[in-house]
Amino acid sequence: MIDWANLEWLRPWWPELKSGLKVVAILAGAWVVHALIARLLGRVRQAAAARAPDVESSKWIETVGRALRYTASIVIGLITAMLVLNELGVSIAPILGAAGVVGLAVGFGAQSLIKDYFTGFFLLVENQIRVGDVVEIAGKSGFVEEVTLRRVKLRGYDGAVHYVANGLITTVTNMSTEFAFAVMDIGISYRSNIGAAFDVLRKVAAELRADPEFAPRILEDLQIAGVDSLADSAVVIRCRIKVLPLEQWNVRREFLRRTKEAFDAAGIEIPFPHRTIYFGPPAAASGAR
Repeated sequence: MIDWANLEWLRPWWPELKSGLKVVAILAGAWVVHALIARLLGRVRQAAAARAPDVESSKWIETVGRALRYTASIVIGLITAMLVLNELGVSIAPILGAAGVVGLAVGFGAQSLIKDYFTGFFLLVENQIRVGDVVEIAGKSGFVEEVTLRRVKLRGYDGAVHYVANGLITTVTNMSTEFAFAVMDIGISYRSNIGAAFDVLRKVAAELRADPEFAPRILEDLQIAGVDSLADSAVVIRCRIKVLPLEQWNVRREFLRRTKEAFDAAGIEIPFPHRTIYFGPPAAASGAR
């Protein structure tokens, strides 16, 4: 049994202790609610992703799920802050009223922030950017690690991280949607036979597609567009291979490596810039002496 008589000294501070206990209870409740919502959203996201008809839908579900979790954290934080302030004796009504007036004034200076959220909303709804994509936005390109209503987090090939505000995004170049093309521009010398070069390229592509390591990545056979340009020192042949998303770079590198070896074996020259200097006879004297 608790001897309340010995706790009489706490009586003067009881209102403060009571308020403090309520604040602790509010913070603990907010933590529990946040954990439950995070777990619920995680399970819903996993279940929806498991039933997704394709990888693209799964990536969209993953991205939207993360954005909802981020938004829920902000909402819970705001509600918790208001409840704590109210418990500490700070009236919320004047703060909310002042927030409306101040918000109207600040709104003119926060147009870019509002634009960020509106743009982020449509980026998610229209499925333009998803976690796991490789995109180019606002002059930056990289692997999408995070998408929120406020910004997009990109990681470049060199490991650098770019944080791009959604309001700065006017054009999205997504290099990992549905399929991709490994595009190659291959130069051969003017004295090389173009038809023989075409045959070598088709042979290399067929061998690459037959390779067990690369076969699952390639969707169609090589497409040769033809002679794309007559450069200063080379005849440039353009071709491409349809591949899975994000595999265009791996397939392109391997195709170029094999093409170099095949051209060497077939005697097809891959030219490099060079200069030829002609020495003619000396100019005739303008007059005899």
